Amino acid sequence: MGEWTLRESLLTASGTVRWDRFGDPGGQPVVLLHGTPFSSFVWHEIAPALAAAGHRVHVWDMAGYGTSAMRSGQDVSLGAQGRIFTELLAHWGLEEPAVVAHDFGGCVALRAHLLHGARYRRLALVDPVALEPWGSAFFRLVGEHSRVFEQLPAALHEALVREYVSSASHLGLRPAMLDALVGPWTGEEGQAAFYRQIAQADQRYTDEIQPLYPAIELPVTVCWGTEDTWIPFAKGQELAALIPGARLVPVPRAGHLVPLDAPARLTSELLGFLTATG
Repeated sequence: MGEWTLRESLLTASGTVRWDRFGDPGGQPVVLLHGTPFSSFVWHEIAPALAAAGHRVHVWDMAGYGTSAMRSGQDVSLGAQGRIFTELLAHWGLEEPAVVAHDFGGCVALRAHLLHGARYRRLALVDPVALEPWGSAFFRLVGEHSRVFEQLPAALHEALVREYVSSASHLGLRPAMLDALVGPWTGEEGQAAFYRQIAQADQRYTDEIQPLYPAIELPVTVCWGTEDTWIPFAKGQELAALIPGARLVPVPRAGHLVPLDAPARLTSELLGFLTATG
């Protein structure tokens, strides 16, 4: 599978954020956003494939996720992540990149565009958090009692995170892949960070932008795993209907973790979308 390392960093109001870029410096820029409780590692197969096709690919770990800084009192809310993403685009000098966003990353990309003026050439949303209601019963339970869950013995915490992350995949995750996704949430710092990001999840961050979806004017494709048990496929149909001209792409035999369940199929769809005219 190879090592996944982000070599660059940017200091933000929510701490240091790690990022990297791949491919031809002169290629069309594409930015990939991950969701929760994941990291940029979900793109470890797709990012190199897009770069090999001639794109300049940017990835980053959201504040409090993956290899980015984790600390007590940190603002890792969707509101903060939207501002950080806007700041990153300016730092990278990207005025109108294509954006591909999964899960929470979808809300982050939409907030940056609709509230903070970030401009995109095209936008691909992959099983995004974008419509109310969201948050599973487990997610809400943890959010309401995050202080209690923070005190779980390390072994029980890791077992819980492994089960939770595993449930996002329809086909099942290889052990090394699961280790890479769970690893950042282990240890004292990682355990606290895991419950911090859930405690700060709030539906108001999508409620603020949901009425604005009909005003989106750029090309949008919505890719959705047909076997997603976290956010059902029907939500993809609802979202595509709200965004003018949006195209819905069902991804068969894929769960919520489409980038890992169906990387080849998703890469093919993205390459077609990114190179389309009009």
